[in-house]
Amino acid sequence: NLAEGFADEFRKICEEVILVSGKINVALSGGSTPKILFTVLAVEYKNKINWDKVNFYWVDERCVPPDDDQSNFGMTNGSLLKTITIPEKNIHRIIGENDPGKEAERYSDLLKKNIQVKNNFPEFDLILLGIGEDGHTASIFPDQMQLLHSGKYCAVAIQPKTGQQRITLTGKVINNAERIYFTATGKGKSEVVGKILNKKNNYLEYPASHIQPGRGVLKWFLDKEAGKQVVKS
Repeated sequence: NLAEGFADEFRKICEEVILVSGKINVALSGGSTPKILFTVLAVEYKNKINWDKVNFYWVDERCVPPDDDQSNFGMTNGSLLKTITIPEKNIHRIIGENDPGKEAERYSDLLKKNIQVKNNFPEFDLILLGIGEDGHTASIFPDQMQLLHSGKYCAVAIQPKTGQQRITLTGKVINNAERIYFTATGKGKSEVVGKILNKKNNYLEYPASHIQPGRGVLKWFLDKEAGKQVVKS
């Protein structure tokens, strides 16, 4: 099962990085697939990971308060953080209720201060990404491809259908990570995942296809449904 497999891999990465660095910096995404993963971590890995040494950041956040149903932080808090014993100082949420432009700047400053900068961008140990049926990842949508190449760490994005403002890490920060893990479940994702991984058709129109770490590791965790259009090499 995808969630079980990912959770065990997450445990191994935490052990490996903490052994070398004394801590691990992870950026989390929202969505239905991460929620399943977080629930597995909360239940089965509550006492198997040294949560004292894990620092959580967010890939993106909707501009809503933390108790809003749409808050990525709120979802993670409910499904994982409330269950595990983790110091408050290790949780670095994007403050969705703040002024978006100011919050993007504040969060950029926080990353600069807390995370080792390499190649002019913060270097996360692990970034967890999802993908939308439209090929967006983080809050980088197909009509905002410039966010892939921005020199900023964080930017304000607009959800094209709803006009909702969001704060997102930019493409250069994501691609600077040591490890990037995409997770996708369900047949709704199969077409876009197939195009990107098979490098077919108009796949470069999808922001997720441009996530290619400079030196780091890129892995895709797919369930059977999401992966059914991927041609095995």
